[in-house]
Amino acid sequence: MKSFKYTINGNVYKVHINSVVDNMAEVEVNGTPYKVKMEKPTKKQVVTIKRPAQAPTTSTGAPVVARPAASSAPGALRSPLPGVILEVKCKQGDTVKRGATLFVLEAMKMENSIHADRDGVITEVKVNKGDSVLENAELCIIG
Repeated sequence: MKSFKYTINGNVYKVHINSVVDNMAEVEVNGTPYKVKMEKPTKKQVVTIKRPAQAPTTSTGAPVVARPAASSAPGALRSPLPGVILEVKCKQGDTVKRGATLFVLEAMKMENSIHADRDGVITEVKVNKGDSVLENAELCIIG
């Protein structure tokens, strides 16, 4: 069943527990068998394994929590990664050239410049300084 090694007053004892029934145990100490009567019967150990709950699903089996559908705003400049907007360097009505820095986004303790992906006019700015954004969130609309 189980084996143990004990050192008592400098003497080494190899104890092997052969069986335990109620309050009687059959043990072997350094090769000598003994029957040991315990004060109380041993308690059965109940091991419970907690498993994570299954993620909730709809009747069709689709997950309950899903990413919001991306809006279909044409000309939307989107965040490439989640983070916090540190600077907004454009405003509605500004004319921008491709490659111009429009936002500074802090992500993973690094500052990332978000550049215009086309020439155009800013028709709407959708975020403010200090806003937290998710990946693929619309930052502005370039018309």
